[in-house]
Amino acid sequence: MTPIKYLYSGTVTLWILLATLFVSACGMQSQETAVFRVNLERTGMFPADGPAALNELVWKFRTDGPIFSSPVVANGVVYIGSWDASLYAIDSTTGQEVWRFNTGGEIFSSPMITDETVYIGSGDGHLYAIHAKTGQETWRFETEGEVFSAPAIVNGTAFVGSSDGHLYAVNIKTGQEVWRFETADEVFSSPAITGGVVYIASKDGHLYALDSATGQEKWRFSTNAEVFSSPAIANEVVYIGSNDGRLYALDVKTGEEKWHFKTDGAVTSSPAIAGGVVCVGSNDGRLYALDATTGQEKWHFKTDGEVASSPAIAGRVVYVGSNDGRLYALDATTGEEKWRFKTGGPVASSPAIAGGVVYFSSLDGYLYAVR
Repeated sequence: MTPIKYLYSGTVTLWILLATLFVSACGMQSQETAVFRVNLERTGMFPADGPAALNELVWKFRTDGPIFSSPVVANGVVYIGSWDASLYAIDSTTGQEVWRFNTGGEIFSSPMITDETVYIGSGDGHLYAIHAKTGQETWRFETEGEVFSAPAIVNGTAFVGSSDGHLYAVNIKTGQEVWRFETADEVFSSPAITGGVVYIASKDGHLYALDSATGQEKWRFSTNAEVFSSPAIANEVVYIGSNDGRLYALDVKTGEEKWHFKTDGAVTSSPAIAGGVVCVGSNDGRLYALDATTGQEKWHFKTDGEVASSPAIAGRVVYVGSNDGRLYALDATTGEEKWRFKTGGPVASSPAIAGGVVYFSSLDGYLYAVR
């Protein structure tokens, strides 16, 4: 079993893209694609505003284990995995269970939904494809390790990391392997994709840039410690945290370092980017807001626990969890606290925002919806 300390990863720390597809000529309802950290670049910037003031707990849903997975919302349903080995589909309005699917291991991965299929990794070593409406399995792909990475899907291929040290490319129609890339250690990070290139970090301390069609390495960048954070990409720059306490900004084409920012703790949180600002948590208990171009600090906010949660940005508000058991809503410009919500356990996952509601999970085993 992977030590719990490794599971406070920016990998979980969930991803949501709400992309409306064209309505067909026969008048069928449009479908949504939803992904951890909003989009395939993993920017964590949501298209609609979230609550700037806390009015009420809409509902909370109990699972039978701690929740590291981050929620993803599509077509009025919230999808999330739990350490009870189940993937849940929950009505976003009522909080009632629609269906659940049991895997053979704890779920740390966060789902991606596209074309009425949910893709999610499991601690039993598989990537699963599950029908989004029925909860029935379509196929499963077996790796040689635990799959805590969140899948990313583009051009008919799912990309996902495994603790066996590989990044896999899998055909989503057949569930068969297209290619694999070997790193020197476990892969907990979730891949980010742009311009035909997949970016993935490994516990071996490197960020890799790979050709998405072939898996051929384009470049690699070495940090000074293990990497659990997931990369985020904006304006030709890829941002990645490291256990050496730094957030790095790298040129997407060459991997050349543009700048780095040093915190006083490991950076397992994955960065969020909006309006020329990058926000990231640190195990020193702070959320930092940095100039995305220069790396200069704009503000920081101190919590009472490690910030392994990956922040989410919606409008002028940043939402982030802390191991102190709270979800915080902060002014994106000043870092001033707007509100906080207390749960019964550490909040290590990344929040999702949809319809003016914030959805987030806690290690107390609950999924929360607040507005």
